Amino acid sequence: MPIRRNKTAAVIVAAGQSLRMAGVDKQLTVLAGLPVLVRSLLAFEVASTIDEIVVVTRADDRTLVKSWAETYNISKLKAVVAGGDTRAESVRCGFARISPDMRFVAVHDGARCLITPENIEKVCRAAYRHNAATAAYPATDTVKIADRNGFIVSTPPRKTVWHATTPQVFHADLYRAALAIVDLPDATDDNQLIEKLPVPVKLVDCGRQNIKITYPDDLKIAEILLKEREAQT
Repeated sequence: MPIRRNKTAAVIVAAGQSLRMAGVDKQLTVLAGLPVLVRSLLAFEVASTIDEIVVVTRADDRTLVKSWAETYNISKLKAVVAGGDTRAESVRCGFARISPDMRFVAVHDGARCLITPENIEKVCRAAYRHNAATAAYPATDTVKIADRNGFIVSTPPRKTVWHATTPQVFHADLYRAALAIVDLPDATDDNQLIEKLPVPVKLVDCGRQNIKITYPDDLKIAEILLKEREAQT
């Protein structure tokens, strides 16, 4: 029998309001010559494990994103859809548009524009083996659990603490089941849905450079990291 290929769709979420960016739309901001979102798209375009891309953005930005796909030769772009009021709703909107033959889905924050094709492939291959995997990196600081008043409740062992980033890659049927069963409108990532099933999610160390553009200073950090990468090639 022929081997069934793990066809994988990427849902790139870029529908946020950039409230912490002092009024600047982080997805549209030019970083070292390219818009932030375009940098994310190009990484998924190059990644060998990705077959199609669905972008979730604000309704007013759909035409612009489509034009970028033409300008920068993003041939894997399947659809550009409007997002919802929350991140969870936006991911649902994007997932609804992936092709029915996609066996896996990779959910990625468009603002994590320093992601590399190599790390995308690394997380995808872990998901193919374990059904669920996420980009992450181990914590180096001691982390405290606080109560609602800001007092320390406990200190988890540092060796067990990881920072979850994206992409987060899941078997499409597993993710579909999570959407149908789990109600977490305030979820900050998609691993939380899978954890509630409960199904284990494999942590994949993708290093600390996969930062998310959240504050204006993050653009300066990202530019430095990009210059270092260029110097190494």
